Amino acid sequence: MGLITMENFAFSPANPQVRPGEKITVVNKDSAAHTVTATEGNAFDTGSIPGGKSRTFTAPSKVGEYAFVCTFHPNMKGTLIVR
Repeated sequence: MGLITMENFAFSPANPQVRPGEKITVVNKDSAAHTVTATEGNAFDTGSIPGGKSRTFTAPSKVGEYAFVCTFHPNMKGTLIVR
């Protein structure tokens, strides 16, 4: 299972590598709500994750690189690498 942590208004890792269809847990360690939202298409979107909470989503089944952003804080960016 993959893991993305949101802390200090940044994703860690910013470029996680996962397998197609892998479950990814997102942990928000900030007090502000964040999202993990694909920037193109509807590949994935966690919706709002309140501070101190976590949510799980499924990686796309197609191999490739998927840019993502926090819709509340557009300076938070990353790329999900599916291989």
